[in-house]
Amino acid sequence: MPSDARSLARLSLLVLAVRLVVFPVNEHLYGDAVPRTEMAEAWARTPHLITSFGDGAAQYGPLHLYLVGAALSVFDRNDASRLISLLFGALTVVPIFALTRHYFGSRSATWACLAFAVWGLHVQASTTGGSEAVALFLMWVAFAWFTRGLYRPHWIPFAIAALAMNLAAATRYDAWLYIPLLAAVPLWQWTDKGRAVRFGALFALLCLPYPTFWMAGNAAAHGHPLYPLTYIDGYHRAWAAEMSHGWLEWWLRAQGLGFWPAMALVTLSPGVAWLGALGMTAAWRTRPATQWLIVAAIAPAAYYTFRAAVLLDFVPLARFTTVQVSLLLPFVVTGWSWYLARRGAVAARRLANISIALALLMPLALGIYTYHRDHVTATVLKPISPTSTNPRAVMEAAQFVHAEVVAPGHTLALDEDVTYLDVQLGFFARVTTDRTARLRWPGFRAQVEAAPPDYVVLFDRGRLLDQPWVTLHDGILTLGTAAYVELQTFPPVRVFRRETAAERPVSD
Repeated sequence: MPSDARSLARLSLLVLAVRLVVFPVNEHLYGDAVPRTEMAEAWARTPHLITSFGDGAAQYGPLHLYLVGAALSVFDRNDASRLISLLFGALTVVPIFALTRHYFGSRSATWACLAFAVWGLHVQASTTGGSEAVALFLMWVAFAWFTRGLYRPHWIPFAIAALAMNLAAATRYDAWLYIPLLAAVPLWQWTDKGRAVRFGALFALLCLPYPTFWMAGNAAAHGHPLYPLTYIDGYHRAWAAEMSHGWLEWWLRAQGLGFWPAMALVTLSPGVAWLGALGMTAAWRTRPATQWLIVAAIAPAAYYTFRAAVLLDFVPLARFTTVQVSLLLPFVVTGWSWYLARRGAVAARRLANISIALALLMPLALGIYTYHRDHVTATVLKPISPTSTNPRAVMEAAQFVHAEVVAPGHTLALDEDVTYLDVQLGFFARVTTDRTARLRWPGFRAQVEAAPPDYVVLFDRGRLLDQPWVTLHDGILTLGTAAYVELQTFPPVRVFRRETAAERPVSD
């Protein structure tokens, strides 16, 4: 076996092993893992070709739902989507190694993959049920084959890259931004402009089948070809408007301005991120063939930064940065070599040792610190931690609801929590749609009044008590004419049981 193949095999095993360490303890939390899994379950019950927002995908890309739906035929709902993420997360090391080796050699490829192995944000994405791991794999496959097409112009590498872009676009919408960006690269990189136009146009055309299909379906179903994008933009615009009052507006702008660099520094670790940035700076001058990769990292980050910091109509989240942050990895050794040439061997060795230590210790410390901790600081850090655990009280409440309500076949009314804890509780309690009324769903009041449920779950920050027909007085919760007594409390969750005749106070 050639040395590069042996190195890749060892690196693949390392990437998988790191993720297997946390896989047994991680839970669905971020990346809309729970809604995605539930929608995949709904699709698996009636498999069909999803054609629009309202046809079963909502604001999500349908490809991830197909993959999870297929996995659900074999694995439990707690594991199916996580195993899909684990598979594609571990496979991502292959295109990272191939692309980095092409531009910078085997040594750079090895260190890029080592840094990738311990990247805490990706460890979480690879062991929970969001779509980030799948999308990142597809994007790196596109980048790797696109690189091959640039080096030896032929339609096959560009066609494979375009196929990967179609699949990535069917998984996450941020992949759509890369289609025009990559299509322009040959015109910029090649001196033969005629050939550049032909191959750029070919790549763009081969990237269009899925976006065209999806836009046509949404235009027919919702009257707008980009309806899912307008829905997502509207959600972020409303979210930003809700948060931007007084000094918070300037905090949001400052956060948006520095979000992408901060995510690189915190999630990759300061040493790896800084060396990657140094490498990009050096490579821009010394390796013009890699300039398109640098633009692929910077341009989308600049677009979202402008929206978050200037327009204030977008709220960035850590998982939105994975593609751009990962593009620092191929440049790490180049950055170290640049530093070595200017500062000498002793300083460069010291920097390497510090960078390696931080890359290992930061995700380890962060994972331990946030694991099963629910105080404010841990909650703030959980989105970038390798470990992903729900609030313990919510999980305890879910176990109680499953044992006392769901398993015996009782009916349930579920409050709507402003932080989506009702979504998490409903999933882990395994509530069924036929015996549950959710305030988050349409027709809640009519359903409850027509058939008062046996139990009610209330949240401290829920919306149920805001309803004019619902009251809570002296420990008695009333929904219309049905009264409920408190059965169990798991702050911030309260479980009520429908009052029996024996429990009603006797009137004088």
